[in-house]
Amino acid sequence: MQSLWMLLASFFFAGMGAAIKGSLEYGVSLPIVIFFRGLPSVICIAIWAMLTKNTLATQYPVAHLKRNVLGTTSMWFSFYALGQLPLATSTSLGYTSSLFIGLYVVFFSSQFHKDYPKLIAILLGFWGIVLVLKPSISEGQWFGAGAGMLAGLFSAFAMFQVKSLGKLGEPVWRTVFYFSCMVIFSGLVMMDYHELFQLSWQAYGLLVLAGLLGQFGQLAMTEAYGHGSAVIAAVLQYSTIIFSTILGMVFWNNVPDIIAWVGMATIIIAGILVVVIDQKLWLSEHIFKRTRSK
Repeated sequence: MQSLWMLLASFFFAGMGAAIKGSLEYGVSLPIVIFFRGLPSVICIAIWAMLTKNTLATQYPVAHLKRNVLGTTSMWFSFYALGQLPLATSTSLGYTSSLFIGLYVVFFSSQFHKDYPKLIAILLGFWGIVLVLKPSISEGQWFGAGAGMLAGLFSAFAMFQVKSLGKLGEPVWRTVFYFSCMVIFSGLVMMDYHELFQLSWQAYGLLVLAGLLGQFGQLAMTEAYGHGSAVIAAVLQYSTIIFSTILGMVFWNNVPDIIAWVGMATIIIAGILVVVIDQKLWLSEHIFKRTRSK
């Protein structure tokens, strides 16, 4: 059942990306897209908290602020890349966060000698990025490609903050709530309010669809990580790249050439290898500590 939840989450996130790209092509500005992405999460979580008598107050506002600034910045870069690049390309770049996390761990780990396999996997992943970019984008799209890479980088740092909040005992739903509040706030600050009255019904439909799919994806992903192996969930999340490629082919006729296919496959394989190597290292260290304590 966990595998099904993660595949469902990946499909929802791929659909969200397609809806966002579609709304941008209808002329919707990025701030409005950002605003509608965060709105459903805030409304749904606030209603749920009231019904279940759970408090939205937090004891860790500074930790939330760090996570939210990083995560919101990543979202802005990611959505900008969606408007500039083919759907499969922008999605692939967004999923480089695990490579950046692995790179950080390799060079700042006190046990560098154990991380050589991970370093090889990371270098493989970045080679996959080169393969994806070279045939997939034109000269005028390099700024969008840079934004996609920055989205992955900021997402990696945001994940470190999410992990810190988890260690502090902060529930996932509260973390998502405050993040969504920051997303809405950033959209409101940058928004041209006159534009809201000029959008077509198709644009509004795509905005609502993007927000709902993002919310459903978040819930399904939380369910997947909450029940079963985190490694399986982390591996299956790369299916978003596959779903995005299919949607790009169906709605935009963006058929990747053989080099791009190899590049996407390389990124997926490298990301999976980083996850699996991380898990093996964690298990070996955990077993070693338990053995020493006996």
